[in-house]
Amino acid sequence: MSTHTTDDVAAGVSATRRGLGICVTPLETRRDVILHVARRAEDLGYDGFFLAEGWSQDAAVLLTEIATRTERITIGTGVLSVWGRTAGTLAMLAASLDQVSRGRFVLGLGASSPQLVEGLHDQSFTAPVAKLRAVTAQVRRLLDGERVLPTATHDHRPLRLGVAARTGLPIYLAGLGNKSIQLAGELADGWTPFLVPRSWLPRGIDLLQQAGARSGRTTRPLVCPAVPTAVAADQATAREIASWWIAFYLTSMGSLYRRSLSERGYHHQVEAVLAGNPTHDTTDVPAAAHVLLDELTVWGTPDTAHDHLQHWYTSGAEMPILTLPPHRTVAELDYMLDTMRPHP
Repeated sequence: MSTHTTDDVAAGVSATRRGLGICVTPLETRRDVILHVARRAEDLGYDGFFLAEGWSQDAAVLLTEIATRTERITIGTGVLSVWGRTAGTLAMLAASLDQVSRGRFVLGLGASSPQLVEGLHDQSFTAPVAKLRAVTAQVRRLLDGERVLPTATHDHRPLRLGVAARTGLPIYLAGLGNKSIQLAGELADGWTPFLVPRSWLPRGIDLLQQAGARSGRTTRPLVCPAVPTAVAADQATAREIASWWIAFYLTSMGSLYRRSLSERGYHHQVEAVLAGNPTHDTTDVPAAAHVLLDELTVWGTPDTAHDHLQHWYTSGAEMPILTLPPHRTVAELDYMLDTMRPHP
């Protein structure tokens, strides 16, 4: 089975070296910083810039601005919730950004989390994998120039998009659970999990391949884990940032990541982090959970951080997406971008 999709070039991966992307989280709300990071990533030779959407900025608006200010770098949503827009609006968004970027757009989709789906979009978070499957398939139909496949009886005929078909526009899925990973193996051009243990990545790739084979695919999705990044000139600062990533997402982002990591064999480490941070006032990773620093992030001083990134490639990542921490100074972000820049 092929290790790449037919849209590798559109996904920003060079045929001569391994890919490397950059991502900004929804917690980063400074528009000028987001634009700066995107332009800086292009200047430094990164393959892709991905913008996650949560409860603050509209990712499509910012990516439109970024598309007009860049020339080469792939841009993508990393990711959009399938509960926040209909399949029709997602398809129009993708087709429009593909035009504005002149073919550089990747549509990243995910099932999101109960907190965002119910707390922001006022939708009931039920059967998330089925929802992700239905929306992904419908978006693909529309981008391929086909009509909507009705899910109920209506009085009016199904429509197709009123623009030229964009067959092959890359769609990435951010599956964490086994079923959503298998869905990515069936339908997606890329797999972009967040906070997946590095040592478990080969198992996830096996799930992709098995699901693809069952559905008759001859390719599998590009493996693009979004990896929290914490690089600084001194080890203490790097550890502080890496610890923030883990403690914040385990204590403040609902049960999704706690459950996922526990199912992957890190229950005791998750419990240690929770016990060490009984309130939201601290972001410590106790010694009993230090393995999570290496398993979940790229962190350290330049030498050790590059070693950590190499381990992600060795584990099967084809285009790791380095995810920058929010609320840091532009100088700190530039240091991370410059330090981890890809080399020809």
